[in-house]
Amino acid sequence: MKVFIVYCHPSADSLTRHLRDEFIKGITDSGNEFILSDLYEMGFKTDMSEEEYLRDANYRSTPDVADDVKAEQEKINSADAIAFIYPVFWTEAPAKLVGWFDRVWTYGFAYGEKTMKMMDKALIMVSAGNPLERLESFGLLDSMKKVMFGDRLFGRAAETEFVVFDSTSRENPLREKNWDSNLKKAYEQGLHFFDGIK
Repeated sequence: MKVFIVYCHPSADSLTRHLRDEFIKGITDSGNEFILSDLYEMGFKTDMSEEEYLRDANYRSTPDVADDVKAEQEKINSADAIAFIYPVFWTEAPAKLVGWFDRVWTYGFAYGEKTMKMMDKALIMVSAGNPLERLESFGLLDSMKKVMFGDRLFGRAAETEFVVFDSTSRENPLREKNWDSNLKKAYEQGLHFFDGIK
């Protein structure tokens, strides 16, 4: 089986990049395949043009979709599942990933008369500076889940999972203390990603 990984982090020297690499290792070690879109490395254009806005705002299912957007949509439809890996910025995905959704979730693909296939699974895997208890007590984790699962992925995946690697700020001693266990957890996410999916 194949997973399309949408990865978004501005720095190559990040824990998130290591988590991504371990997840990929787990996917390949389990005998499965992956496709990767590294949005920063690709220089993916995330600002929606006026033409793109007007097409979607007027619910026009026309073929005038930009080539870079078509390429991402083709990656989605060639995969069985999708995974988003990113750091949490102000309780949200990085702006570049938000812009990816703005442009790739076009009318006629992700909504309306959809041509986007139903994913067997959608995984959100994030690194967060805050401890999990803080994210939960302030309702921030619930907000993140609602945006990703209640809006962006609603009705687009049969199974969903949200995995948080918390307390990962560079000044937090838990970052180094939990480094190896977090990498192991990311690897196991990949290794068992397709378990139970036929």
